[in-house]
Amino acid sequence: MRFIVVAGGVMSGVGKGLATASIGKILQQYGYSTTALKIDPYINFDAGTLRPTEHGEVWVTQDGGEIDQDLGSYERFLGTEMPKRNNITTGQIYKAVIDRERRGDYLGKTVQFIPHIPNEIKDRVKSSGEGYDFVLVEIGGTIGDYENIPFLFAMKSLEREVGADNVAYVLITYLPVPDHISEMKTKPTQQAIKMLSEHGIFPDFILCRGKSALDHVRKKKIETYANIPSEHVISAPDVNTIYAIPLNLEKENLGEKILTRFSLKKKRKPDWSQWKTLVERIKNPSRSVSVAMIGKYVDIGDYSLTDSYISINQALKHAGANLSTAVDISWVDAKKLERSSSEVEGLAQFDGIVIPGGFGATGVEGKVGAIRFARENNIPFLGLCYGLQCAVIEFSRNVCGMKTANTSEIDVQGKYPVIDILPTQKKIIEESQYGGSMRLGAYAATLKPGTKTYSLYKRCGRPQQDAEKIKMWKKDPEMRFRLGLLDDGAEVVLERHRHRYEVSPQYVEVMEKNGLTISGRHRRLDETDLVEFIELPEHRFFIATQAHPEFKSRLEAPAPLFLGFVEACLGK
Repeated sequence: MRFIVVAGGVMSGVGKGLATASIGKILQQYGYSTTALKIDPYINFDAGTLRPTEHGEVWVTQDGGEIDQDLGSYERFLGTEMPKRNNITTGQIYKAVIDRERRGDYLGKTVQFIPHIPNEIKDRVKSSGEGYDFVLVEIGGTIGDYENIPFLFAMKSLEREVGADNVAYVLITYLPVPDHISEMKTKPTQQAIKMLSEHGIFPDFILCRGKSALDHVRKKKIETYANIPSEHVISAPDVNTIYAIPLNLEKENLGEKILTRFSLKKKRKPDWSQWKTLVERIKNPSRSVSVAMIGKYVDIGDYSLTDSYISINQALKHAGANLSTAVDISWVDAKKLERSSSEVEGLAQFDGIVIPGGFGATGVEGKVGAIRFARENNIPFLGLCYGLQCAVIEFSRNVCGMKTANTSEIDVQGKYPVIDILPTQKKIIEESQYGGSMRLGAYAATLKPGTKTYSLYKRCGRPQQDAEKIKMWKKDPEMRFRLGLLDDGAEVVLERHRHRYEVSPQYVEVMEKNGLTISGRHRRLDETDLVEFIELPEHRFFIATQAHPEFKSRLEAPAPLFLGFVEACLGK
């Protein structure tokens, strides 16, 4: 097991996660098994209670972890499922140590920062990497952050344990070009190198982010300051698609340089042909569609934060790349649709409408209005999680005659709570146990033959792909509940969830009588049927799911519903 530690300098948001994912992808191409884990220095136990506008999207793992969005980048690039143990936070580390102390596991010894905190970090890093050739360890934040001190100390200690030949350090830095002088400046990078060296760590590679490519003059300057060869100073300029990053890094033979650093040879010749084809289609698509993404987490002060929906954005790009189609996304604030009917009618200009997940009352009526407009005007519609719930509310009100239908999340005393909280979740809320307590992670859904949902999943081969995982889970008591009750021979898929409220079973029959098709269900072990997918058969494309299929979308394997949605947008 070899470790590559990725740290960042100068500023946050410099692209450590994408650099980590790209290095992992490159090593895979050379024939090495690779995993990645993210260290988040915040004291939160996980990302579950963080606002999207505070920290970006909350990524959900197959086994129910609520994680930093960088794990999404790892999965999308590496094509492997990352468990929740691949995210480490300060909160997790201290809680584990304190819990051990309370149980008496330290046998009366004094529990101290050193060695107990670094030891806990190292143990988690090593256990996450078991069975892999390379473990990529991304340390969040920037060099110089106080909260990063224990993690940098732990990595240096890990180097001592496993040997310097088995640990390499990559510094991701940023070289600004101030407008008033129009010259790329290396001084912030020099400061980052200096701060890293104060922890006894000297970078083996420096990836230099910037608006443009790094020139020879700046390379030599950094080489002199960092005391590393200039060929290990890698240019990483902005690109028009993130999927071009590993290809750009390979232009400087980063993969071979990393293997040389570890005294390794490539196990196979890299084959980037399919990846290059898809990247080229993203850069030069033959067609385009326009999509309205209607959400509530798009504004933060004077700025927009589309990172709140990054996985949906990427899933649309994956579908577009496979169809050689540019998907032009317009971010529409649901609150604006509530204030003006003309804003809703303006949605006619788009080829399709997506309603993503969310929580709370803000913007809900705007989303419901947009869904009605899509339904009545035959505009392709895709609803995700809360998007399904809003679609059920709209259909119940305007087709089934339940004019005051709503979710009990908003209208507690409503006459028609078509979306309601399960009794188990109600108890959790009453006890204020919000963290990690939703319906989280992958659950099985049995698809209804003859539906659009069924045909899309079958066409993409997902039931066959998920069959092996289902077989394993049947033997695992801890995972068995995620499958629920399955009929022999049924077509079943696994999709990830993050929600508390469900379509109320008592209203399903009346919805079906009025033309709504339940195209997928999850039957719990207590025989309660939960709605997983809905669709309108006569509509061009009107599909919604209680799940988050965007979390399983990959550039080389787009999510079925997104693929079908973009195809329908092309048809419009």
